[in-house]
Amino acid sequence: MTTIWCDRRFNAEATRLLEEGTRPHRLIFAEETNPSAPASARPDPALEESDVAFGQPNPRDCLRLSRIRWVEISTAGYTPYDTPAFREGFQARGAALTNASGVFAEACAQHVLAMMLALGRNLLPSHRDQLTDQGWRSSEKRSHSLLLNGQTAVLLGFGAIGRRLAELLAPFGMRLFAVRRRTRSETGVRIVPEEDLTRVLGLADHVINLLPEAESTLNYVNARRIGCFRPGARFYNVGRGATVDQTALLEGLQSGRIGAAYLDVTAPEPLPPGHPLWTAPHCFITPHTAGGRSDADRALVDHFLFNLAAFAAGGEMRDRIL
Repeated sequence: MTTIWCDRRFNAEATRLLEEGTRPHRLIFAEETNPSAPASARPDPALEESDVAFGQPNPRDCLRLSRIRWVEISTAGYTPYDTPAFREGFQARGAALTNASGVFAEACAQHVLAMMLALGRNLLPSHRDQLTDQGWRSSEKRSHSLLLNGQTAVLLGFGAIGRRLAELLAPFGMRLFAVRRRTRSETGVRIVPEEDLTRVLGLADHVINLLPEAESTLNYVNARRIGCFRPGARFYNVGRGATVDQTALLEGLQSGRIGAAYLDVTAPEPLPPGHPLWTAPHCFITPHTAGGRSDADRALVDHFLFNLAAFAAGGEMRDRIL
């Protein structure tokens, strides 16, 4: 019998599904929930009895407790676990690490597409006019409305979100480039190595940042790379705020090098009132909601139960990192 530890609190329907789906295993819930800061979580004695952890366990405890054979993180981001020590420790004992990127990929991809369409069709300026002087600027809006068809997008990162976004953009016949470490071919997307990034940035109508936070990605979108943007290019960030030099981003917006920016993530979060990004020209902000979906609890439990069955049978698990 496998003992499963969980520190995530779900709604009643999803909790019932989790309890039923984990039988005949033993399911125990942590005394405290810790949905967003696993590295600061206090040790939970119940974790020491467990073979599987589901939620946001402290990565140091997961390394220390050799009984743990699999951790499923209930978020797409896994920065606290993405360290050499954690990787080496888990790989050395054959333990598995999975995340929930598949749960949030569809929502994030649709969120980016929604903003690309909103910017292209001038929906946001029209809404602003409705809330202010109610001006009827029909000719201006029509003449500045753009089609996605035939445009070029560069995706910084190409994981689950990038792959789904590429599928959503396919009907528009866009030219898609993606930058990632592994340069194997992908249908409908040109994968380019990082050394070619400055070249393809100059071709992009849209630059879409999907990068996770890691030591190698801090301030990845910096002044030098923004300087390579095609003038007027639009920038979107649904990765992590720390991957963007926000001072350089502000300068890019103010100079017009960046035609518009859509930010779902910032540094810090929440973005403080009065921060210059709130009032930067052509900057649109949502409060880290790109991955939001009303059925998230059910989807997370379904994802875990699928992987639990695969784990028990020695099969292929979804969104496996290690």
